[in-house]
Amino acid sequence: MKPYFETKDGRTKIFKQDCIKFLKSIPDGTIDIVVTDPAYSGMNQRMQFGRGRIVGNYKEKEKWFEEFHDTEENYRIFLSECKRTMKEGSHIYIMFDSFSLLSLAPLVREYFDVKNIITWDKINMGMGHNFRRRHEFIIFATNGKKKLNSRGLPDVWRFKRINRAKYPTQKPVEVFEAMLAGSINGEGEKTVVCDPFFGSGSSAIAAIKKNCVFLGSDISDKACEITKKRIVNYIKKNTDILQEKDAHIEGEKIFWK
Repeated sequence: MKPYFETKDGRTKIFKQDCIKFLKSIPDGTIDIVVTDPAYSGMNQRMQFGRGRIVGNYKEKEKWFEEFHDTEENYRIFLSECKRTMKEGSHIYIMFDSFSLLSLAPLVREYFDVKNIITWDKINMGMGHNFRRRHEFIIFATNGKKKLNSRGLPDVWRFKRINRAKYPTQKPVEVFEAMLAGSINGEGEKTVVCDPFFGSGSSAIAAIKKNCVFLGSDISDKACEITKKRIVNYIKKNTDILQEKDAHIEGEKIFWK
């Protein structure tokens, strides 16, 4: 399968492809770390806020992306393909909202050894009924036996949400850096990171910053194009066109450094 874009050194490749077709194209036992943020269609299809706005129904002239419908059937295929592509002794991080955590996260235990649920505290509140949301969850699990590289990593991560994001559902690069920081052994040069739903490309930038090999896919033309521009600019100028400010809380120690 030909990449939509790859860097000159071939260490970062992105593909315009459905997540399942992309995963099926990867040979067995290739991936060291999966870091990913699937679309939360379950909650989006059930909840409306304000003036009837459906969370995640992002539109300009057209919808930005097709949601990966988080049905049990789709998740089983997704998880089984992730497991097949991952090395024995590897890590996987999957982001969930509160609805999908209750409905789909239990399936992860059928394919991987779930070690913990990480809470991302976004600091500022978002939308919501019955307590407004300011957090998301990350399932951390292993394929086989592999320990984190530090015992000093917390399971609550405080990073500011991206305000006025240039891409819908854009996550701070620091969220993905934190995932990689606990799972990379050594300098990361030989570590292969995979994100089947790269969206705005934050996971790709995190992998580049950690000197990892990156393979990612997204079905959206806009996601692929904006991620390509983001990668090129970061490599050339060491600046991030989608996230100009750090998401760290001023005065707080970066826990993986």
